[in-house]
Amino acid sequence: MCVSQRRWMGYRGPCSPALPLILVLLPVSFLLSIPPFAQGAINIPKDLSQPPVLTEMPTSYTAFSPEDINLPCEASGNPTPIFRWVKDGVVFESGRTGSGTLRAEEGMSLSSYEGSYRCYASNTLGTAMTQTVQVIVEPQPVLLKQQKIRKRAYEGESIALSCNPPQSSTPPHIHWMDKKMVHIIQSNRVMVGLDGNLYFANLLKMDSRDDYICNAQYSAARTILPETAVTLEVMPSNDVLHGKRPHLFHPTGGSHTSVLALRGHTVTLECIPKGLPTPRVEWKKKDGSLDETSGQVGNHHHWLIFSSISQNDDGEYECRASNSHGSVTHSFTVTVEAAPYWVKEPQNLLYVPGETVRLDCQAEGIPTPTITWSLNGQPITEVSADPRRTVQGGTLKLSDVGFADTAVYQCEATNKHGSILLNTYVYVIELPPQILSSDGVVYRVTEGGNIRLHCESFGSPRPHVTWEGEDMVPLLPDPRVSVLTNGTIELSDVGHDDSGMYTCSVTHTNISITAHLEVYNRTVILTGPRDVRVLRGTSAVLDCLSYRDPQLHQHQIVWRKDGQKLQESSPDDKYTVFENGSLKVTNVQSDDTAAYTCEVITELDNVKATGSITVVAQPDPPKGLSLDNGNHSLTLSWIPGDSHNSPITDFIVEAREEQHTEEGKQRWEEWRRVPQDFTHLQLTLHPYSTYRFRVIAVNEIGHSEPSETSGLHHTEPAVPYSNPTGVRSDSTDPKTLVITWDEMDKRFHNGKDFQYKVSWREADGTDLRWSSGYVKSPPFLVNNTGTYTPFEIKVQAVNAVGEGPAPEPEIGHSGEEEPAAAPTGVESTVMNSTVRVRWNEAQNVRGLLLGYKIYIKRLGSLVRRGRRSLGKLHHGEDKEERLDRGRERIKESRVVVVHGMKTSAEVTELQLFSSYELSVTAFNSKGEGPHSPPHHFDTPEGAPGPPASLRFESPTEKSLILYWSPPAETNGHLLGYLVQYQEEVESRDSPVKMEIISDPSVTHIMLEPLDPSSHYIFKVIARTAAGDGPPITLRGATLLDGVPPSNITIVQGNTSLNLSWVPGERDRNHGFHIRYLRKSAGGEWEESELVNSTQGFYSLTGLRPGVQYHLMIMHGNDTQWESVAWTIGPVPTVMPGGFATQGWLIGLISAIVLILLILLILCLIKRSRGGKYAVKDKEDKEVDSEARPMKDEAFGEYRSLESDGDEKRSDSHPSLCGDSKLGSDDSLAEYGDSVDIQFNEDGSFIGQYSGRGPPPHGNESSGPASPVNAVPPPPITPSMSSILNRPS
Repeated sequence: MCVSQRRWMGYRGPCSPALPLILVLLPVSFLLSIPPFAQGAINIPKDLSQPPVLTEMPTSYTAFSPEDINLPCEASGNPTPIFRWVKDGVVFESGRTGSGTLRAEEGMSLSSYEGSYRCYASNTLGTAMTQTVQVIVEPQPVLLKQQKIRKRAYEGESIALSCNPPQSSTPPHIHWMDKKMVHIIQSNRVMVGLDGNLYFANLLKMDSRDDYICNAQYSAARTILPETAVTLEVMPSNDVLHGKRPHLFHPTGGSHTSVLALRGHTVTLECIPKGLPTPRVEWKKKDGSLDETSGQVGNHHHWLIFSSISQNDDGEYECRASNSHGSVTHSFTVTVEAAPYWVKEPQNLLYVPGETVRLDCQAEGIPTPTITWSLNGQPITEVSADPRRTVQGGTLKLSDVGFADTAVYQCEATNKHGSILLNTYVYVIELPPQILSSDGVVYRVTEGGNIRLHCESFGSPRPHVTWEGEDMVPLLPDPRVSVLTNGTIELSDVGHDDSGMYTCSVTHTNISITAHLEVYNRTVILTGPRDVRVLRGTSAVLDCLSYRDPQLHQHQIVWRKDGQKLQESSPDDKYTVFENGSLKVTNVQSDDTAAYTCEVITELDNVKATGSITVVAQPDPPKGLSLDNGNHSLTLSWIPGDSHNSPITDFIVEAREEQHTEEGKQRWEEWRRVPQDFTHLQLTLHPYSTYRFRVIAVNEIGHSEPSETSGLHHTEPAVPYSNPTGVRSDSTDPKTLVITWDEMDKRFHNGKDFQYKVSWREADGTDLRWSSGYVKSPPFLVNNTGTYTPFEIKVQAVNAVGEGPAPEPEIGHSGEEEPAAAPTGVESTVMNSTVRVRWNEAQNVRGLLLGYKIYIKRLGSLVRRGRRSLGKLHHGEDKEERLDRGRERIKESRVVVVHGMKTSAEVTELQLFSSYELSVTAFNSKGEGPHSPPHHFDTPEGAPGPPASLRFESPTEKSLILYWSPPAETNGHLLGYLVQYQEEVESRDSPVKMEIISDPSVTHIMLEPLDPSSHYIFKVIARTAAGDGPPITLRGATLLDGVPPSNITIVQGNTSLNLSWVPGERDRNHGFHIRYLRKSAGGEWEESELVNSTQGFYSLTGLRPGVQYHLMIMHGNDTQWESVAWTIGPVPTVMPGGFATQGWLIGLISAIVLILLILLILCLIKRSRGGKYAVKDKEDKEVDSEARPMKDEAFGEYRSLESDGDEKRSDSHPSLCGDSKLGSDDSLAEYGDSVDIQFNEDGSFIGQYSGRGPPPHGNESSGPASPVNAVPPPPITPSMSSILNRPS
């Protein structure tokens, strides 16, 4: 390794002729020599002589017993020093060897040791001495006999309890306790002053006690003296309500105090206030910022403490005590002076004959200290003069020293505040050079560290030493290298290039040693602990991830909490250190808040990283609740609990009233929230109440537990402060006035015997006198007052102490009756379907008018209705029309309520082209008055509503007949209809075709030719002279010619085959026969009854089980479908023993056949008697019902749905089997209807399919059915309506 050569040289000896040349060449050659006057302290080998050096010195103190006499004085030196003591300038003891410590001797009185002392330690090379110390002798402090002290004062007053312990040069520490040795709790109201007195800013009733004891603790005397207990009696006073302006207990005698302080001492400025409420004390620095000083506020803000005062704390300070009644201030001028202290101290040095000695002794202080010199304990002024010695203040020079100049010099600095003394020796000696350090030492250091390569030499004059690197190349200067006075070099910020061997030599000799330097990578903490905030009760983890040189095998990680080493515990306990060095702290509590340091220690270095854990939690509950007793106003004070590192933001003061609340229902209520910097609250309480208080602290983590509750506080009764609210009349009966109000909370009664004084008089009467009565709760009744007569009423709170404030009267009324007169002047203005009704204001209401009611009734349409068609195409629509008209008439008979004093209103949604009748009534809380005379008006003609229904029939594949019903709301004279239809195509732009029908009695139309492959949108619009109405819309298509099914599914049975198929969506019904052949010996073709193609299902019965059948359907001469199928079951065989032997089976079958035969006969009889003419009878009955006159007031012609059902059940007699018989010719087919489909306005089905007679065998149905060419009706499942409803 290439290492630059560097050389360091040390020199001590007489000035040689070459020294100036060396000093001149120093900047060039970087030759470092040791200056004669800057050697510093040295270590002399033990076998050499050494002047005395003091190692232990006495201090001033007070002695109370002979055991206290102990003045230490110890020194080192060769030869061993001899000690002597001088007391008050006279030798007290001499000739001591080994130890100079002075202790009391038996037989000598304690008082004989009082005085000033100085110790001297001497040997052949000189004398060292101590400062002068004072020993004060005092007897043990004792208490004189004292009399009992009793003090009396009124609550709210301030008082001080004095403490007068025996005087001593060591002032005692004062503790105020009770007889159980428990400290008196101090607060901003109660505190102990610097003078030891106990001060009360204001007295509370709770301060009364007979065991206020002052205990004086004398630490030096190891004694505690309790004074006689003081009894304090606090008497109640009404003056506590008024409060008192703040004044100061201490300081006294003006508004300014000058304070002289000594640098480094503890100084306390004190302000103890008195007043009511308890004053709050604040401090400030008048000529600067308090934060820039070392002052800390303490003792409930009553003290400003400087623990080690400095010149920066010099200045003007002010304390300010304030409460709600005023404030008082006091200023302090703090002047900081200083006892002497050393700035520069001379060192013990070795010199060779002929050298010049310079001793520098510099001290500072306020005032500036005086420096004096002594030689071997004798003032320099008393030593014979020497021209070689000069003294100038703190500097002493001695030139051309010789062996005889070896001595101990004393430097002493003194001002009015004290003195300090130093001993320094000058040792003149000649010794041969030698190297004291070991040879071949291996030094190890980490990169970036500092290392000392030792080459401690000794000799007088001091030997010259030089350092060389490898290859004996001189070392060049490096700012990282420094040379100590003993020849050792210190290398800072070491790098790997500095590794290698170094040689230390004494010049002009062959004395040398070698040192080897090894450099390792330094240890680094990669991830150190951070500052974390942790919720109490949880866990915290602090990281400590580090790197170290792999060649350094031994290492350890040490965690410290506030400097104290942590002992790792098991994983389940408090502290756990993981393999990567991280620390886990479980279940953190408040005492875990601290600075945590991770230290990684190797053989050569150690690194530290510091973080912190701050444990946060809800604050502790406040404590020390106290009430400054008053009557209705008092001050609640408390002491905040620990905030647990999360500042308190608020205090919640809660109160519980117990006198007027039932036990079990008492609850705490929030009284007030106060900011965190307040620890008291002025409370204004209700009279005649009992309270308890508690306080809750709040921080960002949450609420504290409530504090302990205060004692009960009772307030005196007083007159009511307020009267009840909500005074009003609540009269219901005529000629009676009912006065009521909101009852007052018991807390506002303010005293016993609470009741209400109720007063009343007529508002418009001539008698101005008030009538009054008393009642304990509302209401209050006054009789014989007349109907709805206005009164002035008022209610006043009264208790045993007196009446509440005079109340303001309110207006109330006696009871009401129904209005006696109907509104007059009713008139109307018609605007289309809206009418505006006006009337005159009602008279003789006999109460508070709440509004009016308009009764409006539709008398009928202005259209002259003719006799409706009785044709069979529309007989099913008449009843529904009558029901609709009934609903409309009910709807048009309505009542409109007009609230308030308005005398007009609009009635909307009237039926156009109709006649109406209306009347108006007034109403109050008792009811309605009489109706006004009927008023008639008509509404104008308007556009009609949509047709009531729309359906169609399709006689052929290219034609369609639309049928509709007239509009339910014609709103005028119908002029005809507009029919629109449009082919439905994807582009939706096909032309719209229209047909106009000018005859309103025509309700059907034939549309042709139509495209059989398309669907159409049909619209029918009714028309009047006022315009066209909205359309009714229907989507449909023509029906296609039907064919027999060709895709049939067969399900086998024992004696049947069930055939099912899906009918064509738009196919007409087609009749066909199913031919079947039993494929066994003797089988012949058979044919079923006529089957409809639209029924989708047919059961071929009467077959043999376990037999194969050939099935076929013909369409004309072509085979439409054929298949082969087996019935289920074995071929019938002869039963064992013969069928005739099974008698029970024969009987069962005979009974079933008999029952079926009876049911069949009954069905035939019933159907032949009633079913055939049911529709005709029903039509006749409907004609009769329409011919009956109408009664408007009862809407007699309209029946409910239930009555319709009854009529259907009575007119039509359904048979047991009429619905299930296929191909019955006793049906509606006799009337010859085609497919009849009826729709609502939205196009949904409302009609039903009409059956058709059977066509000739094998022929299709190609036209409308007729009585001659009829087809059988379709089966129940599926119906024609369901087929037509399927989406295309």
